[in-house]
Amino acid sequence: MEDVIKSVLQLAPVYAFRLLAAIAIMVVGRWIAKYLRRLVERVLAKREVDAAVVSLAASVTYVLLMVAILLAALGQLGVQVTTFVAILGAAALAVGLALQGSLANLAAGVLLLLFRPFKGGDVIEAAGVIGVVEEMHIFTTQLRTGDNRLVIVPNAKLTGDNMINYTAKDTRRVDMVIGVGYSEDLQRVKAVLGEILSADERVLEDPEPTIGVLELADSSVNLAVRPWARTPDYWGVYFDTMEAVKTRFDAEGISIPFPQRDIHLHGSAS
Repeated sequence: MEDVIKSVLQLAPVYAFRLLAAIAIMVVGRWIAKYLRRLVERVLAKREVDAAVVSLAASVTYVLLMVAILLAALGQLGVQVTTFVAILGAAALAVGLALQGSLANLAAGVLLLLFRPFKGGDVIEAAGVIGVVEEMHIFTTQLRTGDNRLVIVPNAKLTGDNMINYTAKDTRRVDMVIGVGYSEDLQRVKAVLGEILSADERVLEDPEPTIGVLELADSSVNLAVRPWARTPDYWGVYFDTMEAVKTRFDAEGISIPFPQRDIHLHGSAS
């Protein structure tokens, strides 16, 4: 009994020191973890990151730091933490495999909210859909199509392929192809087209509209008509120009040919 008491008295200072060190690691580490969590929140808030992403990033940072601090404290007490690390690694692997699709969407959502390739109200084309961005979430993005359908697109599909943002720039080029007959005077046709574009106040003078022969097609001479307009005026300029071209060409006697084919009949002696 005396030997046991002596052993306890000899080991008590050592384990007491280890216990105090472990407590100090937990206290100081928890303070550092809270500080870093607040730092992450401030940095992301300054970048105007979505509040959901800020909260998620801060929480993940805090939890990871606390796990590392707890393992360090257990190691200071002499506990073998290798087993705990192996269990945590296996659990993380299992969860990652089970939720790999959701995690991919989560990571893509964070990237979208951090780098902002589009914002609410932009018209984008991605994942085979063209629509207006209505809402952005961690896992999905909601698009409203031109015929007022709501399409929910997983974020991983938005970041996994090319994306076109039609409203990112202030101006756009309106691409139109106008066909006229081979018998028409091209200089006269181009002059009429220039007058049509000049009469529309929505067509920008800089950059200057382009009017040129695009193709000598089977049934017509196709001209490329490419004025520039403010992005909100794009479809208005397109539709009104097409209508003005038809009306003006009819008044000027300029033909807009439809596909046609010459047929030659050869008779034979009976």
